[in-house]
Amino acid sequence: MAPSLHATFGLLLCGCLWGAWGQTKISVNNGGIWGTWGEEQSCAKGSYAIGFSLKVELPQLAGDDTALNGIRLLCSNSTSIQSNVGPWYQKWDRGIDGGFRLRVEPCQGLKDDTAANNIEFYCTDGTELKGDGRCWGKWGPQSHSCGSLGICTIATKVEAPQGKGDDTALNDVYYKCCNA
Repeated sequence: MAPSLHATFGLLLCGCLWGAWGQTKISVNNGGIWGTWGEEQSCAKGSYAIGFSLKVELPQLAGDDTALNGIRLLCSNSTSIQSNVGPWYQKWDRGIDGGFRLRVEPCQGLKDDTAANNIEFYCTDGTELKGDGRCWGKWGPQSHSCGSLGICTIATKVEAPQGKGDDTALNDVYYKCCNA
């Protein structure tokens, strides 16, 4: 083969592989330490996230609080996707295409831990969309943005129920940007 044909074939192969595996991952560095990562869930091909809702447990007063239990993305084709979710509480509250940040409570030692408490998304038009999560913990830094590509994939890190132990539910999340 001619050298230019080798280069063309190489670029074409790289482009195909990038399309299959090259989604840019956006994450934050302040997620909780407990739990396991669920499987990635993606909007259908050609679709992207336009909204979100949260599953948040109300304060338990004298009981064990978990705060943020799940994040659901609404895709532009009117379907919704979510990764693993904690079992407490059933409320889901409310588009997105920019970066995000998490509000996370650090380890409380012998006191009640909650880990992730809330999320805020930043849209490319400058709109900030804050969830109706709990106010415990501190907001971490903003992630990178997917820009005009938008968000297509979600994965969450959730701690399974601990029985008589301290439950935290959702601890961390990452997203992947749509491919061009």
